[in-house]
Amino acid sequence: MSLNKCMIIGNLGRDPEMRYTPSGQAVTQFSVATNRNYRDPQGEWQSETEWFRVVVWGDQGERVAEYLRKGHKVYVEGRIQTRQWEDQSGNKRYTTELIANRVQSLERRDREGEAPFPDDDTGSYTGSRSGAASSSAAGAAASGGSGSASGGSASGGSSGPTSSAEDFDDLPF
Repeated sequence: MSLNKCMIIGNLGRDPEMRYTPSGQAVTQFSVATNRNYRDPQGEWQSETEWFRVVVWGDQGERVAEYLRKGHKVYVEGRIQTRQWEDQSGNKRYTTELIANRVQSLERRDREGEAPFPDDDTGSYTGSRSGAASSSAAGAAASGGSGSASGGSASGGSSGPTSSAEDFDDLPF
């Protein structure tokens, strides 16, 4: 028996970015920062930020792209997946992502000028890829490795993600 489940609560590091596969399936990506405070061996408080790349498919991805914005606090639940692809120079690249099956806004009230995240009695939406191109069809061969040559999570300090918009161009569509 095995289990691949990840649950995080954090803040969006940038606005969600939505695209469509050639078959018309919506896929939305965004980053979430989680924080951890701890005491170092000298007794001083330290803060550590961990960044997660999140991928949301289908209708849920469309709702996320429409309603969530940079800075919003969210709960994300899903599985961890490492993909590999070749960049334009022919180098093998890897990235580790949280493939979400549940995203819930934890915002208490609407921010000025923004529409509220839809509510379905539980305040969340669950979903799956339901017929979307499989990860193998998308060239996302899970490699079992835990490292990430680019775009994975970075830790330390309170700096933002080091990835840019081009980092999301690794999807094969």
